[in-house]
Amino acid sequence: MSPRLVDDIATALAEHGLIPRGGFAFGDGDAAPAGPAGRPARSALLVGQAGAAPWPHYRNWLERQPKDLENPLDSWSRETIGKVARAFGAHAVSPSDKPYLPFQQWAMRAEGLKPSPLGILMHPEYGLWHAYRGALLFDAEIDKQESLKQIHLCDLCDGKPCLKSCPVDAYSETGFAHRECLAHVRGPTGVPCRTGGCLDRNACPQGLAFRYPRQVQAFHMRSFGGF
Repeated sequence: MSPRLVDDIATALAEHGLIPRGGFAFGDGDAAPAGPAGRPARSALLVGQAGAAPWPHYRNWLERQPKDLENPLDSWSRETIGKVARAFGAHAVSPSDKPYLPFQQWAMRAEGLKPSPLGILMHPEYGLWHAYRGALLFDAEIDKQESLKQIHLCDLCDGKPCLKSCPVDAYSETGFAHRECLAHVRGPTGVPCRTGGCLDRNACPQGLAFRYPRQVQAFHMRSFGGF
């Protein structure tokens, strides 16, 4: 896959607020999913977002959809990335496809990122305010290039405010307390989280220029809470 092709894909994705998020070639020992021809793919190009750039495009699309559409953001992502895939001879896959694909491992491989204490990959520019929406799989091998040796900002953070802001200590050195978090978000004291997003995530000082607006964070919290 040539750099020119990646540039053309980036132009097509930009029309929807999406960006390429790095790529890699599958090795002989990798369990590669099927590419466009049905054989194991030779390479993958991840697709995602920085900040909330896709939000206006998603909202415009949503206005034309049935009101009872389930998982609309996943549906928009599949439809949008699928169109780009077909235009460039690729096969599109999604993080919500089952059986689940190792998107986080792919992302770490493609961009050289590491997880934050919240589990979200820490990006040196976007902080915690980014996401992966899908991947394009190709039968051809991508130009080999090493992922960048990124500075892991969490290693430089002494205070770890992301582990001190949640009223129920949902995140800790031992992992994520899903049940406690969900009960809090759904409960009477969870209004700040429901309307403004995860307090731990918002406490991180990195990537503030890319922080999701409140309405976007509220949307994700509603999805998480199932209300």
